[in-house]
Amino acid sequence: MAITVFRDPVFELHEQPDMHPERPERVRAMYETLDGASFTDYLIAGEPRDATDEELRAVHTAEYIDSVATSAERDLTVFDADTAANRHSYAAARRASGCAAAAVDAVLDSPRPRALVASRPPGHHAEADHAAGFCFFNHVMVAACHALERGLERIFILDWDVHHGNGTFHSSYRRDDIFYASLHQYPHYPGTGRLGETGADAGSGKTLTVPLPGACDDDDYLYLMHELVAPAVRSYRPDLFIVSAGFDAHHDDPLGGMQLSSRVYASFAALECELADEFCDGRLIYVTEGGYSLTALRESLWEAANVLTGSPANFEPAGTPNDRVREIAKHVSAVHGGF
Repeated sequence: MAITVFRDPVFELHEQPDMHPERPERVRAMYETLDGASFTDYLIAGEPRDATDEELRAVHTAEYIDSVATSAERDLTVFDADTAANRHSYAAARRASGCAAAAVDAVLDSPRPRALVASRPPGHHAEADHAAGFCFFNHVMVAACHALERGLERIFILDWDVHHGNGTFHSSYRRDDIFYASLHQYPHYPGTGRLGETGADAGSGKTLTVPLPGACDDDDYLYLMHELVAPAVRSYRPDLFIVSAGFDAHHDDPLGGMQLSSRVYASFAALECELADEFCDGRLIYVTEGGYSLTALRESLWEAANVLTGSPANFEPAGTPNDRVREIAKHVSAVHGGF
């Protein structure tokens, strides 16, 4: 199956101070993986573009967007202890959000219902009015809001980055047209995403928060994907499925404390494709987030993209989840009224 892939050289130009883990080599590793893969003939290049002012303002305040734009005038702009920009960071972040929106157009307007945005800087920590966690603009939220403008009514965002996507969480928490589900390590950066948070006001019940102890493995995550995420998707019946695809829950990642293998990402993709086929006419978009071991990033992206292009996962661990994960799943299911 052919999928649309968005990439751009500008993503390599964003740099932060020396030894920063969110470095240009990450996107180079992704591109080398895709270029050398056995399925490369099924990767159709999408046309990159910048996010429009209107698309960014659907998620971020005008004042904040302007503050990121002014970073293009200086060699270094420090936004917080983890997040800094050079002269190219604004262009890279705006292009990444634009590519996420373009991916929506691709799955709606082309015969290819699946798309992959291989970009940086990541986006899920970006709040409406400030940068955070290496992120400037929230690409998946830009994509979701663009999809709603295109006439879709319900967007499901799944985030399995090891870090809770606080920006996506806060931007969607009171909405009923965007369902946000996150499986993340807790307590861990950024400190948000506590057990029992399910949404508020119109968004009540439209947030699935699954905080996990460190050292969770493939069996734990697959149990949660089948016992919580899949039922949530089936209950919500979305028109579009977006994945915040962070690969830093891998056991080799230096910024996480989980124990996922590379191969489990194939199983994630297989379930997501199945759910997208069932409810979304196959419409599924991956937007890359974290992943700071280059080897793990290469292997994990290959596994996911191989399935997105139509190969079977051929991986289903035979173990069982640990007792703590079962307890968390039981609690999350209960606060949602049962899955």
